[in-house]
Amino acid sequence: MRINKYIALCGVASRRKAEELILEGKVSIDNKIIKDLAIQVQDNNIVKVNNKVIRPVESYKYFILNKPVGYISTAKDQFGRKSVIDFFDSNDRIYPVGRLDYDSRGLLLMTNDGDLTYKLTHPKHNIYKKYEVKVDKPLNESETKEFMSGVDIGGYITAPCRLKRLSFQALYEVIIGEGKNRQIRKMFSYFGKKVIDLNRVAIGELELSTLKEGSYRALTEKEINYLKKIAEIK
Repeated sequence: MRINKYIALCGVASRRKAEELILEGKVSIDNKIIKDLAIQVQDNNIVKVNNKVIRPVESYKYFILNKPVGYISTAKDQFGRKSVIDFFDSNDRIYPVGRLDYDSRGLLLMTNDGDLTYKLTHPKHNIYKKYEVKVDKPLNESETKEFMSGVDIGGYITAPCRLKRLSFQALYEVIIGEGKNRQIRKMFSYFGKKVIDLNRVAIGELELSTLKEGSYRALTEKEINYLKKIAEIK
């Protein structure tokens, strides 16, 4: 089994993050540091990350977290900010699937299934995500049409998306399939609008529903099967 996939199956990190750990010299096989991303792990090998032995996870866990504003979606932060991982037992080695900005809130998938995380975050999938976004002033009719057809957010033209105004207080429902860094904020900024609040309410068929902010729940078997199904779509 390829080393990055093995690390993912151990629940340590996604395949992409595993490759970073390897290149940083933090991974060893049989006490020998390796930096070859193509190396294969055999059944009798002892693999260590940061000098700690790792083994494949015996049982996977899947959660939906309603992330509050003020939490990062990574394990560590150079500024010492709070992490979404703080909501879970450290022994579970739970990690977020993708990211949600520090100043954004809402639905975030959390799991120790590194292989599924890799597949769900692969660019080929473009899983649709629904957001409720409040801005300081509304878009006019021409801006709305341009927003939906695609705008330049800094050398990248966004794909067509869905946009619906929910109230006269400049509250919008935005549905996008991409996940560029701070994409929605940049899209509104293109028209001189400032995002006041951004709340992700759904990822595909998974919804926050009545889950309170700062709380999480385990995914149902049906929801887990749904994620695995869409992860395998070519």
